Amino acid sequence: GTDAVFAADLQRLRPHPGQAASAANLVALLAGSQIMASHRTPQCTRVQDAYSLRCAPQVHGAARDTIDHAALVAGRELASAIDNPVVTVDGRVESNGNFHGAPVAYALDFLAIAAADVASMSERRTDRFLDVARSHGLPPFLADDPGVDSGHMIAQYTAAGIVSELKRLANPASVDSIPSSAMQEDHVSMGWAAARKLRRAVDGLTRVLAIEVLTAARAIDLRAPLQPAAGTGAVRDAIRTAGVAGPGTDRHLAPEIETVVGLVADGSIATAPDPLLR
Repeated sequence: GTDAVFAADLQRLRPHPGQAASAANLVALLAGSQIMASHRTPQCTRVQDAYSLRCAPQVHGAARDTIDHAALVAGRELASAIDNPVVTVDGRVESNGNFHGAPVAYALDFLAIAAADVASMSERRTDRFLDVARSHGLPPFLADDPGVDSGHMIAQYTAAGIVSELKRLANPASVDSIPSSAMQEDHVSMGWAAARKLRRAVDGLTRVLAIEVLTAARAIDLRAPLQPAAGTGAVRDAIRTAGVAGPGTDRHLAPEIETVVGLVADGSIATAPDPLLR
């Protein structure tokens, strides 16, 4: 693909802060990539990259902005008095509705939507590595012996299954109010349900991203002798240092996926290219 679409002047045409940050990160991650440079030849006839590549800053950036909004809501909530009744600073005891969890529930549902969409885009990029018609020179399914080995085919199945589950978890809990207490509590936020399903969504997103990173690392090795960018190479090296082997014949992928899930969850993947990212 090309990084030309991530240029700062193009991002300023639509000034969402998350989009600008995501695009800048991609430019930094891809700087100096021999793999990307190899496609800047007359033999490359593509006019535009697919949306899962070209629109990554728009989707990932929107997710960043969603997280920022949720953090703002959480900060306000932590600074709030939500007791009912509440004792005011001048000593009055007043009934109120500050306990209603709608502000938090909406934010939690919003995060679940973003998690599902980022995972959906990630899975599409994983699939592109494996499809010989779209991977531009990589072996089918990144297999060591195509037709005998399955490479990362089953890993993509796993990602696809998780994404389908995340789409179901993106259904808002906060619209599913049900009355109780003899119709006194006739509208509730369902914030607890929103929080519980978001926890599952974050775990699923982590796994889908781990599968993409694991697949990308294998693809980078299969592009040798072309060298990756310093940023993407650092991520690949972090995976190898953690004990995940490079390309080879078919093997049980679950332990490798779990290893990379841990690296994504603890921030090791995000920090591997530092200080390139922001």
